[in-house]
Amino acid sequence: MKKGIVFLVYCFAQLGFAQLSTEVTTAVDSTQVRIGEQINLTLQVKTDALSMVEFPPEPQFLPFEIIEESAIDTLRAQQHYLFTKRYALIQFDSGAYWIPPQKIIVDGFSKFSDSIAIQVATVEVDTLKQPLFDIKPIQQVERSYAKLIQNILWGVVFLLLVGVLYYLNKQYQKKRDALLEEIPPFDRAIQELKALESQVLNEQEEYKLYYSRLTDVVRRYLEEEASIDALESTSDELLEKLELRKDAGTLDLSIETLNNLKKVLQNADLVKFARSAPALGIATEDRKMVEQVVIETKEALPAPTLEELEATAAFQREMERKRRKQKIQLIGISSLSMLVLAALGAIAFYGFTPVKDTLFRYPTKLLLDGVWVQSQYGTPPVQIQTPEVLLRNPASTAQTIIYNSGDPLEGVYTQLFFEKRSPKEEDKKEKSQEEQEAEARAILDASIERYEALGATNLLVQNENFTSADGTEALKMAGSLDLTQEGQEPLRCRFVSVIFPFETSTVELTLIYSKEDRYGADIEERILNSLEIIKEL
Repeated sequence: MKKGIVFLVYCFAQLGFAQLSTEVTTAVDSTQVRIGEQINLTLQVKTDALSMVEFPPEPQFLPFEIIEESAIDTLRAQQHYLFTKRYALIQFDSGAYWIPPQKIIVDGFSKFSDSIAIQVATVEVDTLKQPLFDIKPIQQVERSYAKLIQNILWGVVFLLLVGVLYYLNKQYQKKRDALLEEIPPFDRAIQELKALESQVLNEQEEYKLYYSRLTDVVRRYLEEEASIDALESTSDELLEKLELRKDAGTLDLSIETLNNLKKVLQNADLVKFARSAPALGIATEDRKMVEQVVIETKEALPAPTLEELEATAAFQREMERKRRKQKIQLIGISSLSMLVLAALGAIAFYGFTPVKDTLFRYPTKLLLDGVWVQSQYGTPPVQIQTPEVLLRNPASTAQTIIYNSGDPLEGVYTQLFFEKRSPKEEDKKEKSQEEQEAEARAILDASIERYEALGATNLLVQNENFTSADGTEALKMAGSLDLTQEGQEPLRCRFVSVIFPFETSTVELTLIYSKEDRYGADIEERILNSLEIIKEL
């Protein structure tokens, strides 16, 4: 009994010792952060043995929000084990806060992490450097019917397409029926009789329709192949005409064949006019007898002469040629109709000139509609969208860096010019209005000299104010100039320069394109609207 008590005391002592050897460490990368800045919190459990460690499944860090949490990282050191879990926290309100302690279960026992004080500071905004603007007033927009007109035009185009497809389908059906009629009479008669073979007859109306088609097959065949007026004749008249042809020796049919045909015609008259229903199997026998009449008539007809065969072959060739011609015409008309409708729809939606310029690949139209490139260049970084990527010019030096693309004589010329300069002591002093104007004139004169270096003459210059997309104010110089072309008259061009005179550098955007270009103004507007100076925080 005493040994058992001693053993239990020993076990509880070991458990207590294990719990005393467990350490929970709480750490953050910074206790002072700004609004919206990430805080990295680390919870670490150190034990002397491989224990069962459970971190909180749903940790609560209010008023902080959890951005991300990592999986448990287990590491074995020399004499102990480390269990580590990391959390990324964030807070969007300034003030002093506490990260609350977290409950961690180690071998069924609870351990708590330390609470940590965090100071969240606001971000100072310099309203002197960043201009403030009033809220723009509500602008009245005129009612536009462009969307309604667009929907109506698309509806008209759709109806025209449906009409054209319906017309083409009807024409195809007519051509198909015409091709079916060109099947030789004997083959067509056999096909129609085979089609009657699969019919199942139950009611009197079905027998009537069956015998009507059966007699039509034999009558049409005799009229087309034997040249007998069969469709317009009664049954007795038809039999009489066949007997006359037999007596004349032009159609050698046996007496049995004529009797079989007479029997079929009588049964057909009884079904159609007396509304009788033949006995089971008689309709099938009548079909077989009509098929035998057709076959014997084919054999009884005199063999065609050589001239008739040649005429028939020539006729077939001519018909085949006509079919090919009609098929090609049908495909051509269909394709042309679709192209015309598509062109009319595009012209109605976009206008005649844009469609024409797209089809004939007008250079600046292709630039405007192509995939534009947005990128950053130079220092300070200038972000801009251009039709083509700007490449570094080989003429760049350590002090001046040039990025350009395009050719003003063939499209739109775009250039970014960066010039480094060392600030002087007098530049740090406040300047008078006259000194500022003189400095601006010097910058503009330097820009004009660069135009003249490109071969420009007859410059007409107009100065304007300009503000980039990020709110940076700049000098804008625009106007017209002449660019000489070898062996041709000078090309009158429009040019635009946007100049940013910073303390340590000058950044200039240059655009040159022909004044007669229809899409140059649209490209200029899109480029200038995308111009932005990336300011470092």
